[in-house]
Amino acid sequence: MAKKVRIALDAMGGDVGPSVVVPGAAISLSRHPDSEFLLFGDSAAIAAQLAAYPALKAASHVIHTDVAVSMKDKPSQALRRGRKNSSMWLTIDAVRKGDADVAVSAGNTGALMAMSRFNLRTLPGVDRPAIAAVWPTARGDSVVLDLGATIGGDAHHLMALAVMGSAMARVLFDIERPTVGLLNIGVEEVKGGEEIREAAELLRAMKAPQFDFIGFVEGNGIGRGDADVIVTEGFCGNIALKAAEGTARQMSDFLRAALTKTWRAKLGYLLARDAFKALRDKLDPGKSNGGVFLGLNGVVVKSHGGTDAEGFAYAVDVGYEMVRYDLLTKINQMLNRDGSPLAGVPTAQEAVS
Repeated sequence: MAKKVRIALDAMGGDVGPSVVVPGAAISLSRHPDSEFLLFGDSAAIAAQLAAYPALKAASHVIHTDVAVSMKDKPSQALRRGRKNSSMWLTIDAVRKGDADVAVSAGNTGALMAMSRFNLRTLPGVDRPAIAAVWPTARGDSVVLDLGATIGGDAHHLMALAVMGSAMARVLFDIERPTVGLLNIGVEEVKGGEEIREAAELLRAMKAPQFDFIGFVEGNGIGRGDADVIVTEGFCGNIALKAAEGTARQMSDFLRAALTKTWRAKLGYLLARDAFKALRDKLDPGKSNGGVFLGLNGVVVKSHGGTDAEGFAYAVDVGYEMVRYDLLTKINQMLNRDGSPLAGVPTAQEAVS
């Protein structure tokens, strides 16, 4: 029998804390009975929720803390106030200590990234971590990164993103050689900033056996599924994500308004309500909840702060899969083994020293 996957949860993270985290964990446990949980936060609040889920209670251990990182805290404030005693820090620290295999939080993204990087450090060959998520497309799913971990990035950073994203795609999609594209304002080689054009030249030259670099991909190519992995720096990636989420909600609102104007339209909407919901969920990348912090010496998953229990369960599922498929080892091997695509490429720090 395979050993259990140990999942550490920041029970106080997100907009409402335990009232979403605990039911979400219960849903995930029903799908993955070989999970066990460490829940960090207000023990009284957690216990009140656990009472309704006896199976989860039996598979969980609660660690009390009075400190919770606010969604409004700046990363520096969170590190000063919440370091070593907040539910978020202790959740990440459980991974560092080996008490958990993965940490999941719906808390403040900046604080979670700062604490994760400070506590776990980055893998050899990685300057800065990235947030990667599964993005629904017309032909299936793609991995898109970086969705907002860091702003900007040189050619080396973009190359590291390509390597890590392709490893994630190989694990999740069971593709031996995923296609990788760089997000750009056009597909022509002369388009885009110096960093992205330099990254494209280097990716073409390396001819990596782990993935197939196909060149530039425009914004509308994300939804079409032009590549299995779409690489961009965090500023553009976060804008693309928020724009897609907003468009999905807008389309849903437009459809609802159009289908509730007359009694015939209302009848048609009622008959097709499930189909419209499925369409909305398919269009919205936010429904594929759970961004993985790639490049860290440990597995951390970020959930949307305003998600519901089902959405949080999806984030926990993502963490479970990353552990079961040993993503961390695969990324480390791709980054640092002999013949690695990044072998011989100077890091950003080395390049300026």
